[in-house]
Amino acid sequence: MLSTDFLNLIHWKRQMQHLPTVDYKASDAAAQFVESLRNTGFGVLKNHPIPQSLVESIYKNWQEFFNSEQKHEFLFSKETQDGYFPPSVSEVAKGFTVKDIKEYYHVYPKGRVPAQLEEEIREYYRLANEFAATLLSWVQAEAPEEVRAKFSIDLKDMIANSEQTLLRILHYPPMTGDEEPGAIRAAAHGDINLLTVLPAANEPGLQVQKTDGGWLDVPCDFGNLIINIGDMLQEASGGYFPSTIHRVINPTGKASTKSRISLPLFLHPRPDVVLSERYTADSYLQERLRELGVK
Repeated sequence: MLSTDFLNLIHWKRQMQHLPTVDYKASDAAAQFVESLRNTGFGVLKNHPIPQSLVESIYKNWQEFFNSEQKHEFLFSKETQDGYFPPSVSEVAKGFTVKDIKEYYHVYPKGRVPAQLEEEIREYYRLANEFAATLLSWVQAEAPEEVRAKFSIDLKDMIANSEQTLLRILHYPPMTGDEEPGAIRAAAHGDINLLTVLPAANEPGLQVQKTDGGWLDVPCDFGNLIINIGDMLQEASGGYFPSTIHRVINPTGKASTKSRISLPLFLHPRPDVVLSERYTADSYLQERLRELGVK
């Protein structure tokens, strides 16, 4: 008898052909969105309620922050994981040996934020978190009964009042030609969390891995929201919802002279939430942070 995980993989291989863009206002938006997640690990939404003007302002103001020396005053804390992470401590993706070409800033509910940037980034965190709870409700409602039965509590309740949900402001600097051989902006990786909510970046480059090992460009029309499944949702659903490998490739030509700003919100459950018989949210997170070398 074939295992559930094997059947899930076969389904995924058959279905992952392209990434459709779903109209959030469509009457069947939830079904379309969850079908895309199931088939590809990603969902792309247009006409969603996150204000584009807010995202544009954040991109502009944080670009100025990353261009300034002020960032060094907010160097990250190893204990709390908030603050500024310079390129020298950039992540090395699991299975790779070369650091990604990026710097970034971590925002948590109780973490430090530069005063001039705090109001709008906190507002974005609030709006995106509320919207994400709706998306998790969609995932739960559209999942088969046998998958819903695996969830220890409702998915939206897993993130309620969580202080672990992370907003990361990423800055991929212009290419200089002096990059370490083999380094790219973000090497192929999966996300740790339940879902990741990402406004389309100000420059293209995000790709998702196909089952044949090739890569598919994720639609980056400015104003879209891109959502992908993380390892925790794969774990909690018994493999029904696949956590998909993705990367950010280096630009070429004129695009190589431009920065890229990205704003992913990583939805993390409260630490005590049970994901599966093997893991709580906290035990899973700590294991992955140790693998990344940041713990």
